[in-house]
Amino acid sequence: MDGTILVADDDRTIRTVLTQALTRAGCKVHATSSLTTLMRWIGEGKGDVVISDVMMPDGNGLEMLPKISQDRPGLPVIVISAQNTIMTAIQAAEAEAYDYLPKPFDLPDLMKRTARALDARRRAPQAPRPEENDRPDDLPLVGRTAAMQALYRLVARVMNTDLPVLIAGESGTGKSLIAKAIHDFSDRRTLPFVAVSAGDLQDLEGPARVLARAKGGTILFDEIADIDAEVQARIVRMMDGPADSLPRFMATSQGDLNRAMEEGRLRQDLFYRLSGATIQVPPLRERVDDIPLLVEHFLGRAEREGAPKRWFSDEAKEMMRTYSWPGNVRQLENAIRRLALTARTDEMTRAEVESVLGNQPATEPVLGQSDGEKLSGSVARHLRRHFDLHGNMLPPPGLYARILREVEQPLIEIALEATGGNQAKCADLLGINRNTLRKKITDLDIRVTRRRKLM
Repeated sequence: MDGTILVADDDRTIRTVLTQALTRAGCKVHATSSLTTLMRWIGEGKGDVVISDVMMPDGNGLEMLPKISQDRPGLPVIVISAQNTIMTAIQAAEAEAYDYLPKPFDLPDLMKRTARALDARRRAPQAPRPEENDRPDDLPLVGRTAAMQALYRLVARVMNTDLPVLIAGESGTGKSLIAKAIHDFSDRRTLPFVAVSAGDLQDLEGPARVLARAKGGTILFDEIADIDAEVQARIVRMMDGPADSLPRFMATSQGDLNRAMEEGRLRQDLFYRLSGATIQVPPLRERVDDIPLLVEHFLGRAEREGAPKRWFSDEAKEMMRTYSWPGNVRQLENAIRRLALTARTDEMTRAEVESVLGNQPATEPVLGQSDGEKLSGSVARHLRRHFDLHGNMLPPPGLYARILREVEQPLIEIALEATGGNQAKCADLLGINRNTLRKKITDLDIRVTRRRKLM
C-alpha cells in the first residue's frame, strides 16, 4: 500500500496497532484521539484515507462525514464503531462512508479494506441525499453477533439501490421486518410499502391494482415459492413493465428456492428477477449470544406497553440460551410478552419459563452429556428432537444443507481456533485442501484471526 492514512480513535491500543500495521504495509500514518484534530488535518488536505471511530471525546464521527464529503470530495472514510447496531451501519451508509466495521474487528480484514479504499480514492463522490425527518428512531432488529453484523452491512449496501431483494430464512426470523427496514431507510421511504399475498393477484386485474397501491414504492411478495405458477407468471410480467414507473420488488421465502425450482414450484425466470440481492437471515439458534439483548429489548417494550418491570433469574436466562427456539425471534417475543404479564414475581424463574415453553425436548443441550456417548448418538437425538418440534408437519425443505452447515461451521471455527488461525495447519487438521478451506471460510462468513482481536 502507498498513501497517507488518518486514524482517529480514543483507544490508544487501537491507534498504536493500526499505526504499526499500516506503517509496515508502506503507508504514512497520522493518528489522533481528537475529532477536532482529524478535521483540521482533513481541512489542510492531508490524508488519502480516513479510519475513524464514531464516539470520540469531542464529537461524533458520523456527524462529521457530510462535512468531510463537502471539504474533500472522494476522500474514503472507513467507520469503526463499538456501537454495532443496524442503525450505525445504516447511518454510516447514508453519510457516504466508504466502509463500516463493527468492533471488535479483524486487523487483516481492515487492512484489505484500507487497500481497496486507497485504490478507489479518486472516484467521484455521490451526490448527497436530502435529510428526512419522518423516519423511525429504532428498528426491531437486535443483535451484535457476527452473523447479524454481516446482515446489517448488507442491508446498508442494498438500501438505496433499485435491486430486487430476496430475503430467505426460517419462519419467525424477521424477514418481513428486514424488508420494511430496507424500505423505511431507502429513497422510497415516503412512498407506500405494500405486502402482497397470492390472493391479491388471483384475477387478471390484480397486478394493476397492486401497482396502483404501491405508487412507485416497494412491493413485498411473502413466501414467493408458495404462490401458484399462474400468479408467478403475472408477477414476472409485472416486473417487466416500464422501468420509469416500477416500484422496488422484494420477496421472502423460508424454503430452499433451488429445490423449489427443481420441483417446478418456482419459475426460474421469477427467481432470477427477484434475486438481485439475497439476504440470508440466521435462525436464533445460530446467534444465541444475541438472546440476552433480545430479552432486554422485549422486556423493555413490554414495560413501555404497561407490563410490570420484570427480569429473569440466572437459571431462567441459561434455559433460554439452551432452548432451540424453533419459532425463532417471534417465539421468543411471544414468550416474553406472556411471561411479563403472568409471572408471579418480578424475578421470573426457570419454572415459569418452562411453563410457557413447555417440556419440549429442545430445552436439552444440542449435544448429549452422557458419559461415553458417541457424537453420532448425540446428533441422532438432536435430529429426532428437531423433527419432533414440528409436530405433524415436516421441517422446511433444504434440511440436508442446513444440518451440514450447522455441523460444518463450528467444526471449522474450532479447528481454526485450535491452530491459532493458521489456515494451512487447519486444512491439514481437517484433511481438506487449503483452497477448499478458504472457500468455506468465505461462504460461511467465518472470521479468521491469527492474533488477538482488537477491543
